[in-house]
Amino acid sequence: MNPPSYDYGLWSLVIINSVLILAFALSLFKPKTKTDWHTFGAFSAFIVALFTEMYGFPLTIYFFSGWLTRRYPGIDLYAHENGHLLEIFFGSGSNPHFGILHIISNILIVAGFVMISSAWKELYNAQKKGMVASGGLYKYVRHPQYDGFVLIMLGFLFQWPTIITLAMFPVLLIVYYRLAFVEEKDCMRKLGQEYEKYRKKVPRRFIPRFLPSSS
Repeated sequence: MNPPSYDYGLWSLVIINSVLILAFALSLFKPKTKTDWHTFGAFSAFIVALFTEMYGFPLTIYFFSGWLTRRYPGIDLYAHENGHLLEIFFGSGSNPHFGILHIISNILIVAGFVMISSAWKELYNAQKKGMVASGGLYKYVRHPQYDGFVLIMLGFLFQWPTIITLAMFPVLLIVYYRLAFVEEKDCMRKLGQEYEKYRKKVPRRFIPRFLPSSS
């Protein structure tokens, strides 16, 4: 028997939200290489796992239901707004969609998508010319698109943390770290000394410099 409020089992929303987010990311990222598809595939797994718990089956809520009931007596665990666990733990008690954690989440997600789009345009133009992508965000960091995906995932963790996505996040960081090495190796093979000069000029793979390197 379902509890008094049970705002889950909405599998149509799982599918719709997953498709919309992934289609939007795909339109900005436009994967071409095998490495690109691995990058997008890892992100897709995170998104599907996220929305499965957000609207489908609340595994994390079930897992911690005993502790949550003792810690927060009277809480309606299966009301959708209470899936925002960080808001329950650290929030102001107001509507979670207007709380500071949700605002931070939205900022990170939007920033991530902007980074992916901006970096792709720079990379696409450089690839058409057979050159190293060194303008825009590439002045500050060598892999801004990976940073964009990480910001989006981090943003969703602020909004709706789950056991699975929290476990996946460090694994995906390692995956992206390794994919960056594969990508750089490929760039060295194709662009040689030009890319080596760029690596020396922009030594940061993932954490941007506060100021771009001088020309």
